[in-house]
Amino acid sequence: MISTSECTSRVVYSLPTVVVMTTTAAPRLTFADAAPKAFRALLGLDAAAREGVDPALIELIQIRSSQLNGCAYCLHMHVGDARAAGEDEMRLHMVAVWREARHFFSPREQAALALTEAVTLIAGGVPDAVYAEAAAHFDETEIAHVLAVIFTINTWNRLAISTGKIAGTDERRRP
Repeated sequence: MISTSECTSRVVYSLPTVVVMTTTAAPRLTFADAAPKAFRALLGLDAAAREGVDPALIELIQIRSSQLNGCAYCLHMHVGDARAAGEDEMRLHMVAVWREARHFFSPREQAALALTEAVTLIAGGVPDAVYAEAAAHFDETEIAHVLAVIFTINTWNRLAISTGKIAGTDERRRP
């Protein structure tokens, strides 16, 4: 017989979890001012990660990761950026449920979204099948850059959440 704690552990690690984030009444600090060298380093990583990756795919990755991490600030930003770049509105609505709406996304985009989920929800590791599917659609350099985009958006999500960034407060990002 399986104990309740064993059962709970299996469920937690085998199913994606929904992250419920709470926002602060006001931003806690402005990271760029408090740690300018670290902020510039993140900007450099972000720029380097994007090399050779389709900008539309980058936005899909950033949207999906921000959804999974519960980062309203980054989600607001990247949905706005995708819209401004001409992304189809229905595809933006379908990112969260892409597995049930595969016909909206190319096999390459699906592979990137699956990899994004596996890396963002890293506790269970990145399954070999997910990596193999990515390798079927991207060469080694492309996978490295897609991974770098995923790592970077996860860092930005954690930065925005931990410092209390509030969605829609950046004037450049208002609809």
